[in-house]
Amino acid sequence: MIGARLGQWLSLLVCCLLILLKAEGGSVGITYLQNAVAKGAVCLDGSPPAYHFDPGSGAGVNNWLVHMEGGGWCEDVERCLSRRDTDLGSSKQMVKQFGFSGLLSSQQKSNPDFYNWNRIKVRYCDGSSFTGDVEAPVNNLFFRGNRIWEAIIEDLLAKGMRNAKNAILSGCSAGGLASILHCDRFRALLPATTKVKCISDAGFFIHAKDVSGGQHIENFYSQVAKLHGSVKNLPASCTSRMSMKPELCFFPQYVVQTMQTPIFFINAAYDSWQIKNILAPTAADSGKAWKSCKLDLKKCTPGQLKIIHDFRAQFLSALTGAGSSSSRGMFIDSCYAHCQAGKQITWSSNNSPAVGNTKIAKAVGDWYYERSPVQKIDCPYPCNPTCQNTDSESQLPDI
Repeated sequence: MIGARLGQWLSLLVCCLLILLKAEGGSVGITYLQNAVAKGAVCLDGSPPAYHFDPGSGAGVNNWLVHMEGGGWCEDVERCLSRRDTDLGSSKQMVKQFGFSGLLSSQQKSNPDFYNWNRIKVRYCDGSSFTGDVEAPVNNLFFRGNRIWEAIIEDLLAKGMRNAKNAILSGCSAGGLASILHCDRFRALLPATTKVKCISDAGFFIHAKDVSGGQHIENFYSQVAKLHGSVKNLPASCTSRMSMKPELCFFPQYVVQTMQTPIFFINAAYDSWQIKNILAPTAADSGKAWKSCKLDLKKCTPGQLKIIHDFRAQFLSALTGAGSSSSRGMFIDSCYAHCQAGKQITWSSNNSPAVGNTKIAKAVGDWYYERSPVQKIDCPYPCNPTCQNTDSESQLPDI
């Protein structure tokens, strides 16, 4: 009797959780791309790539939004081995159900412009922003990120994306970088009649020196590119210009100068991951003078705040100096945040960050549908009171 009653309570609990997920945007099952394995398109551990697909409906049935997951990079065998047996290196470790929220939400109220599109979340298991392609495994590690991207896009085209009326390639963090690196290729794979644009959320990582004057992030990306064999898969429009150091085409500021496809940048000018890992990485802060400041900007010294404000100026210069176009949009807030489009709390809720009274969801929708041009750059920290819900630890692994 007790066992039966417990089972009933557990069933009720599961139902309540499912209802809660549905209210937020829905739990979407995983799709393993088994036929990609024969093409060598595999995760670090050799398992098949995967994605979550919520089909479109009504007027959105021919519209496609492909969103690439983030999760950092691995620059050497040791770091890649540490990822291999996690969901960032193996589809065997990925959750079977994934809750769609924010930009991927199926709720019209919270995501009015994209709720009924075909929405796909591409899982990230290669450690190279979907750029790697090395034929022979190294220490039983497979560096095949570019093959994964190609196999998944090919599969989605066959499932109806080749008939798309509208299509967006987006991503967060390492996935946001991938949305920049693959944007023009994505455009080229779709019919000329398809309206194609890209969205990069927290993917505009800048080429800057760290607090010690070192080139930490440049060296890191160079290692990633070398290990994964990435250079040949970076945009040729960039690598042909950067022939002395083509690996620098991992940095968006050099790629977007020659990009043809419209793109929208969602980024914090004080990106928490960039401040922690580009500006003040642990390797450049042996005395741990930046430790408290990186956790909470309110704990920064006046001198540290000046350096952080200078970093914001570098970021804005890299972003705006990469070329302006009416087809490009941006939402650059002053929050200490990283990735803001994938969660309802920062996408379009009552407490979401706003710039000029505009929230991210409206800014992106206005830009995509060309209701109005969107070039929103916030005032310097700490001027924006709507940032209070985003001042939190970044979920991207440190380097």
